[in-house]
Amino acid sequence: MIKEDLRRRLSAILSADVEGYSLLMRDDEEATVHTLTAYRNAMTHIINQYRGRVVDTPGDNILAEFNSVVDAVNCGVELQRDLSERNAELSENRRMRFRIGINLGDVLEDGVRIYGDGVNIAARMESLAEAGGICISGTVYDAIESKIGLGYEFLGEQEVKNIDKPVRAYRVLSYPGAAAHRVVRAKRAVRKIRRNMALAILFVLLVFVTVAIWHFYAHHSPAKKEVVSVEKMAVPLPEKPSIVVLPFANMNEDPEQEFFSDGITEDIITDLSKVSGLFVIASNSSFSYKGKQVKIQDVAKDLGVRYVLEGSVRRSGNRLRITAQLIDAGTGDHMWAERYDSEIKDIFSIQDQVTQKVVSELAITLKASEMERLFRKHTENIEAYELYLRILRKCWPPKKECHSEAIELSKRVIELDPKFGGGYQLLSYLLSAGVRFGLSTSPSEDVEKALEFAQQAVSIDDTFAPSYISLAGAYLVKRQHEDALAAASAAVRIEPGGYNPNMWLGFYLHWMGRGEEAVKAVKKAQQLNPKWLSDPLPWLLDFMGFATFTAGRYEESISAWKQVLDRFGPLLLREAFLTAAYSELGRDDEAKEMAQQLLKRYPKFSVSSWNYARTYKNQEDTERLLNALRKAGLPE
Repeated sequence: MIKEDLRRRLSAILSADVEGYSLLMRDDEEATVHTLTAYRNAMTHIINQYRGRVVDTPGDNILAEFNSVVDAVNCGVELQRDLSERNAELSENRRMRFRIGINLGDVLEDGVRIYGDGVNIAARMESLAEAGGICISGTVYDAIESKIGLGYEFLGEQEVKNIDKPVRAYRVLSYPGAAAHRVVRAKRAVRKIRRNMALAILFVLLVFVTVAIWHFYAHHSPAKKEVVSVEKMAVPLPEKPSIVVLPFANMNEDPEQEFFSDGITEDIITDLSKVSGLFVIASNSSFSYKGKQVKIQDVAKDLGVRYVLEGSVRRSGNRLRITAQLIDAGTGDHMWAERYDSEIKDIFSIQDQVTQKVVSELAITLKASEMERLFRKHTENIEAYELYLRILRKCWPPKKECHSEAIELSKRVIELDPKFGGGYQLLSYLLSAGVRFGLSTSPSEDVEKALEFAQQAVSIDDTFAPSYISLAGAYLVKRQHEDALAAASAAVRIEPGGYNPNMWLGFYLHWMGRGEEAVKAVKKAQQLNPKWLSDPLPWLLDFMGFATFTAGRYEESISAWKQVLDRFGPLLLREAFLTAAYSELGRDDEAKEMAQQLLKRYPKFSVSSWNYARTYKNQEDTERLLNALRKAGLPE
């Protein structure tokens, strides 16, 4: 059933792909990818010159749309001319020959994408074209026959899948690079004469040119691309392709729109984190460069990544312009760049295109489950989406001063879009966090509501990782440890490269008493967030303190707790765990000193009343912690 907001229109469609692409990839994948990227950039530039727009670039294909069929055909001719010149500079076995098909027909518009018979027929024309050639449909031929000085060869009527009637097809003949180029054959003799004359003239000039070139290079150093050496990386480069998404710049004068550009950046990072074949830097690290003038090479070196994605967002009323470019810091090359102009309602489609383009450019193969999760839209309600982003910006993590307001705003998100799991997820986490942090006025009731809302979020959308994290939090408050761990593990399956899912998995593993596994999960989160030591949030340091204590790595636990105390200040659980770590390690004087500091700050503290220690699933883990506190001299 067709959605009401889909529109039909008549368009000229150009479809192009590479003949023998699989063979080129088999012989040399890296060289093929670099050539394809360069050719695509050149083709996009030419398409823009002819007032067209690139719709999609899956695999080795490029799909473009034009308002004018004359522009489309002239563009196709120019593309083959340009590609022919580029191929002449390559060896025969590395040349990349495109086949181009053009059709004039009806298309269905869905945001920035197009579908329908018009596209299908263009693809069929492409398959009929020879390498370096152009094939057009009968509708194109009828429109341009007397308008463009080209030759054509009728190929007969062709069957097209899902099209009732056969489609007339024509081969375009008269342009450089065509397989049956009549004009080229007619002019070969003239060109040969001209070539001989040119050689004679060039021979006379050769000495002067040689001297000029030598003089220039003797006195000038050509500009070099700035590249990053693997040896100079601050952290080891991961084995899989690694990328950082820098905060998309807010090009609006209104600083209130900052949340929107930040949200787009976060969403792209989250989507890329769903791809198991990618190593994606967490926003906690990438946002440390927000608002700063930085060199791409320095960012890549600091974070230990090969690729950098950057862009900008400009919003004007109901219109949106997003630019994005992918840079290979290892070579200094701009692999891909695109500008998207659309209505605000198409934001999710644009995010999908950017994500898909990155995956395509880095030649990453997606698993079937990743394909399904990657392009699942969690909401199409822009108002609900914006309010969700505002809550995250204003009151995340939960704060006492805005906790109640955030709860009410989360309810409003649900009202705006009852099918968006984000509203239920936020509400669930705020309620359970309120119980844990002492912000709730009715803990028992809020715990039950938190579980109910988290379960509802998951039932609505089982591909939204934050819902599972909220579900895990609700289960932990109810001391259903196995369920909490299962929910946290589900979040990691959805975002295997996600910083938050891996960090929270370590948190729940620690309460299960599985210390070594908890350490492993938290350390993976550290790798995804190379600037974790300067992270504005204390969670990773807290969680490392928890995990290492449970694993019996007391020296590491002491180090983590001292760092978090130095950076974020005192908190009962931090001082208690640090006291216990000193005690377990036999550093009794330091344990007693820490215990006295704790009592000065919390004079009513007693071991038997400290319920936080009882969050452990296993009694022996609880007793180990409490006994260490008793040994340090804290009152029963």
